[in-house]
Amino acid sequence: MMEGFEMSKKEFDLYDIVEMKKQHPCGTNRWRIIRMGMDIRIKCEGCEHSVMLPRKEFTRKMKKVLVKHEE
Repeated sequence: MMEGFEMSKKEFDLYDIVEMKKQHPCGTNRWRIIRMGMDIRIKCEGCEHSVMLPRKEFTRKMKKVLVKHEE
């Protein structure tokens, strides 16, 4: 039953750079994930403004992972 759910789940980790559906007012659409938990904090790679979003809202607004963080 849950097979379809796994396929649509977006994979992202701490310090990955992601693209959001809407561009930031500074003109950049590259965000670094700097905190993960119930809420996810992302920081704009252009102006360094940070935003905290609930995990559910973040997964809905995220378009794709641009750069995976190397450990």
